[in-house]
Amino acid sequence: MNAQVLIIEDEEEIGELISVYLRNEGIETVHVMDGEKGLEELESKSYDLVVLDINLPGIDGFEFLQRVRKTKKLPVIIVSARNTDEDMILGLGIGADDFVTKPFSPKVLTARVRAHLRRFFQEQKTESRMLRFGRYELDLEGHILRKNGKRIPLPPKEFDVLRLLIGGRGTTMSPEQIYEKVWGMKYGEIATVAIHIQRLRKRIEDDPTHPQFIETIKGYGYRFNPETLKMER
Repeated sequence: MNAQVLIIEDEEEIGELISVYLRNEGIETVHVMDGEKGLEELESKSYDLVVLDINLPGIDGFEFLQRVRKTKKLPVIIVSARNTDEDMILGLGIGADDFVTKPFSPKVLTARVRAHLRRFFQEQKTESRMLRFGRYELDLEGHILRKNGKRIPLPPKEFDVLRLLIGGRGTTMSPEQIYEKVWGMKYGEIATVAIHIQRLRKRIEDDPTHPQFIETIKGYGYRFNPETLKMER
């Protein structure tokens, strides 16, 4: 299964055990040991699912989950030694998709991860092809951008850049990542990304010098502000 899973577990042996079983199923994993690093990973990369411990140094799993649910829809499976009804109800109530208690069977956890990934990918396929942000709507099938119902001319590459950033759901992408995904090449005139971002801002931002949609994350790249985005089914 082609997927990216983030494991947030402060016990190194358990985190690595989960990684081994998932990798044996063809699932790529990254293991971090605290919530702050987990948030950094989700900001800088695109993941399809999170395996989350509750008892973490710094912010605990519940706080991590509350922050993530403000901007991201990916499935989260809590794996914890805390097995009271109250913990399960709280975890599921604030946005976890599943709750697995320790000790657990790595095979069973792997099966649950695969099941949630299949459901997540199917939901993505059936998701509405119309993305809305502010007064705009982006028709993915018709390749059309509209503002208040009025069509706005948008060259193909600008459309592709905008669709990529919106699809990132708040993930910061470097110019190199954008160039590779949109232009299909690892190497080339990377400056063209900044030019296309500048042109997009002139089309959609009220004040291109103070953008509310396409944000610059200094030292990293660009991201689409998820708070402005409405994705409908």
